[in-house]
Amino acid sequence: MRFKTDLKNIRTLSKLAAALNSLEKIAWVRLDDDSVRFTVIPDTGSQVWATLSVDLIFDGYHIQSAEPNNTINLELPLGPLQRALKSATGSNHANLRLTKRDGVPMLSMTIHTMTKDAQQDARGGGQFGGGGGGAGRSYHHGQDFGNDPDPFGDAGDVFQQESLELSLKREREKVITQDIPVRVLHPDTVETIMQPKVREPDVHIQLPPLLQLKAISDRFTKLALTTATSNRGTGSQNPKLELSANMHGSLRLRLVTETLDITSVWENLDNPLLDQSQLTVPLAEHPSTIFEAAGPNKWATVRVDGKDWSRVLSVGRLDGRVIACFADDHALILYVYVPNFDDISSEDVITYYVSSYSS
Repeated sequence: MRFKTDLKNIRTLSKLAAALNSLEKIAWVRLDDDSVRFTVIPDTGSQVWATLSVDLIFDGYHIQSAEPNNTINLELPLGPLQRALKSATGSNHANLRLTKRDGVPMLSMTIHTMTKDAQQDARGGGQFGGGGGGAGRSYHHGQDFGNDPDPFGDAGDVFQQESLELSLKREREKVITQDIPVRVLHPDTVETIMQPKVREPDVHIQLPPLLQLKAISDRFTKLALTTATSNRGTGSQNPKLELSANMHGSLRLRLVTETLDITSVWENLDNPLLDQSQLTVPLAEHPSTIFEAAGPNKWATVRVDGKDWSRVLSVGRLDGRVIACFADDHALILYVYVPNFDDISSEDVITYYVSSYSS
């Protein structure tokens, strides 16, 4: 099997790697002719399925394997990937290829950057630099050169004068290689990884900016931990937050403990229209239609782990719009739409599955 590509949208890929790494240290990656899928399934906490088009993050993409659609499945450590991508941010050019080092499969990232010349070159050091102690031949004004030709000759006509500022900014290319150890997985093993099945949602709503939601969620979680510590001497390690939404544009975040009951509410959010062709039931019978008819006091609610929820919301760094689908008292599904700046009509989707805790 073979895989080689140039990287583009390195910042987007780096932000995705950071968001996934906050949930789990290992991802399963499926590469094929058309797409790249990252799957993260921690032992506990939220699961992620991110399917990105090849054109969003790769250029000059070449893949070949014996599997249908030239599929290659890898187990990939996210920490080394994140560090390699951080090194590539701001580079002139970077590429990625599947190779081996001493028989161990590797994703090898080669990064090309520009670096300034060494100070001694910028100051005139080097082979002909001043300040050396060599026994150079010295000439003085008025010296008799005998039969020797003029040592300066026509130098003034040959050498072009340049400014000091330009000579100080000379740059050279620097090449860095980052090797990321991977495991090549058998297709039959990967086929057992299935997305969770969730019933039709009761409420679907576009979330406010995730970094704003994260700041308030983190404040609630910290407050729960601090209060529990002061009251009992030891704080709960997993405070739960109630997240609710209705079909009239409202989102509610609530923290309820023995001593606290605080709420933050967002109004005038968008409840997107559903695509009838994607539904398993007629629109008139869909749960969201029933919730909408019940009025603004009909809420769908899930209870999430505060720390896990904070890690989920770190995907907000990708700056995409997020649609939240609430299955009341069961699960929360987030669809994060990653913008493709090369094709504004195209969006890639990252799907988060967040289970609800019982009340």
